[in-house]
Amino acid sequence: MANEKQYPMTLAGKEKLEKELEYLKTEKRKEVVERIKVARGFGDLSENSEYDSAKEEQAFVESRISAIENMLRNAVIIEENEDEADIVTLGKAVTFVELPDGEEEEYVIVGSAEADPFEGKISNDSPIAKALMGHKVGDVVKFTTPGGEMEVKIVNIRSSYE
Repeated sequence: MANEKQYPMTLAGKEKLEKELEYLKTEKRKEVVERIKVARGFGDLSENSEYDSAKEEQAFVESRISAIENMLRNAVIIEENEDEADIVTLGKAVTFVELPDGEEEEYVIVGSAEADPFEGKISNDSPIAKALMGHKVGDVVKFTTPGGEMEVKIVNIRSSYE
C-alpha cells in the first residue's frame, strides 16, 4: 500500500475533528436520513428537488466523515520541542510586521487539517508558513504569495499551547 499523507495537528485540533466526526455520525446522519424519508413522501423522485437536495447533503456528509476518519487515522500530533523554542515551527504562534510599514499580524502555524485563517491558523503548506519555518525573531523573510511579493520581519515567536 502506498504511503498515505500524514496530517500534522495539535492535540486540540485532533479533539475538534473527533467532535465533528461524532456529531456527523450521531446527529447529522440521522437528520439527513429523515430529510430523505420526508422527501420521498412528496412523490415522483425524478422531479423532487427536496429529495435531490437531501441526497446531495447525504453525499457531502458521508464524504466529510470519510475525510475526517482518514485525517484522524493519519494524524501526527505536533509536540513542543524546548530546543526549538525560538524557531518558527509547527504549532508556534508567529507575530510579524509587513515591511516597510505594515501592522503586526499573528498566525499560528498548523497542519492543513486544522487550518482556519479566520481563527488565525494557517496551514504549514501555505506560502507564508513555508517561508517563515525555521526562522527566528528579528529575521526578515521574503516570499511570494498569490497577491505578489511580501517581505516581513518576525517580531515574536511563542508556543501556541500557552
